Amino acid sequence: MDLLHHYGQLVNYDEWANLEVIASLRRSGTPPARSQQWIAHILSAEHVWLSRLLHRQQPYAVWPELSLEECEREAKNLATSWREYLNGLASGGLDQELAYKNTKGETWHSLVRDILTHVFMHSAYHRGQIAADTRQAGHVPAYTDFIHGVRQGLVK
Repeated sequence: MDLLHHYGQLVNYDEWANLEVIASLRRSGTPPARSQQWIAHILSAEHVWLSRLLHRQQPYAVWPELSLEECEREAKNLATSWREYLNGLASGGLDQELAYKNTKGETWHSLVRDILTHVFMHSAYHRGQIAADTRQAGHVPAYTDFIHGVRQGLVK
């Protein structure tokens, strides 16, 4: 499997996992406020990075207030956008360096492959926080382990 295909698989995983989290928050009736903030942040942060890669303005603040319906819409839209980005990436594109400013206005340079790895790890990190928060509130969190998704044929 080449790296582009691997990142495509991570896009599929990310979409599935984010939608599982959103569904579990809906099932909880009244989701913990922090959990809803974290899922909105996950999606916003993905927009931040995709916007940087595409040299566009980001559509949301880093910590936006989004309803679960808005989160679901954005999770689906982001997956489509990430797939389009990867499909349009030229040979060697993963090794290109991107100059950007972070949210503090500091200038940084990162390789595209490092950015992609960060995006999916950052999202998984916050989904773990959501799982702990949801369980602490007495609800059953989404089971979003990567290997579970692959084994069940939910992530290809």
